[in-house]
Amino acid sequence: MRPLSSFGLRAALAAFVFLLAAPASLAQQPIKVGIVTFLSGPAAGPFGIPARNAAELTAELLNAGTVPAPYTQKGFGGTPIELVIIDEAGGPQKQVAEYRNLVPRVDIVIGYISSGDCLAIAPVAEEQKKLTVLFDCGTPRIFEDASYKHVFRTGPTGTMDNVSVALYLVERTPNVKSIAGLNQNYAWGQDSWADFENAMKTLKPGIEVKTSQMPKLFAGQFGAEITTLLGSGAEVIHSSMWGGDLEGLVLQGAPRGLFEKHKVVLSAGEPAINRLGTRIPDGTILGARGPFGPFAPDTDLARWLKTTYQDRYHVPPNYASFKMTQAILGVKAAYEKAKGSGNGAPDQDKIIAALENLAFEGPGGPVKMALGKGHQAIMDAAVGTTKVEGGELKIVDVARYSADKVNPPDGVKSEAWIKSGLKK
Repeated sequence: MRPLSSFGLRAALAAFVFLLAAPASLAQQPIKVGIVTFLSGPAAGPFGIPARNAAELTAELLNAGTVPAPYTQKGFGGTPIELVIIDEAGGPQKQVAEYRNLVPRVDIVIGYISSGDCLAIAPVAEEQKKLTVLFDCGTPRIFEDASYKHVFRTGPTGTMDNVSVALYLVERTPNVKSIAGLNQNYAWGQDSWADFENAMKTLKPGIEVKTSQMPKLFAGQFGAEITTLLGSGAEVIHSSMWGGDLEGLVLQGAPRGLFEKHKVVLSAGEPAINRLGTRIPDGTILGARGPFGPFAPDTDLARWLKTTYQDRYHVPPNYASFKMTQAILGVKAAYEKAKGSGNGAPDQDKIIAALENLAFEGPGGPVKMALGKGHQAIMDAAVGTTKVEGGELKIVDVARYSADKVNPPDGVKSEAWIKSGLKK
């Protein structure tokens, strides 16, 4: 006999409570949402804590019914949500153990910043048959190398980031002849560099790759790599570094002239704005892993998140914050679509069916679950250049690229699509 899912158990409990005419409060058992994000370690400050803050703020305001349309109904379909937050630190092996402990305690899991953690968690989520939504990690391998029923990702892949910065670079520097890379040596860094390198070779045939530096994740110190890059003769340096490593690159590279001698492209550089400000040199090409943060569209949802987050935490929400809120709103949209006009809680299979191929509105704009058989999101991309004006760091010369232009068709691997000439 197939056991009831936790959603099913809650629905059965609600019916039982109704039959016994128990107090109404018991019929409002909250939907428990597991949130996994870095609460400690070098990724906590720039990514994990902003994501946790966004989760807490979004849950609170959803339960209060004060989120703008189309999310005005309280909680998920009128049922309050309750967060169970755990730390992502410790690496994939530890995270798999933490995930197994979390699954029995919650109805759904939303989480994971590290691509290495996502690659480890996805097959375990499938084994555990638990609806799990990856909110940030970027490696395209998740849905290009496997197929899942219970796993979704509501943010774009790194392919979008690196194709968009390559397009931006070539549009503004059409005579560029050489590139180099400095990326973290794991799935995210390897895939990001491969996508950027291949995109540049497609857009500028004959371009020379001077060097690709791959220090270990969270190395923190990049003196030797910066020396190599300074001596490489490359015109452009690409980096997808994030967290403390990204800040280390800027703080160690800028004083040594790395950003003056080379055009530096930081495909995931936006979170450093809040922490480093004007210490990020002028002329740095910057991405935000989508239309988030300073690239967000002027919509009610974006204004709501920016205003409420700023008021609560006294800093602007960065892309990690946007993507966490986007994931929660995407699950809410699927839950309410699955519930329809009925009174009962939808079971997990109905929510999964509703989330597949769903189009919904996020604080960064329209989101389409268009890849990975309806389990992987695509969005428009935005790229800009840093400039200090009036003592503040601003993003200028912003270019936007449609989702169809910077993502492969469904069923086509990123590498093959890029090497084919980015053709549809």
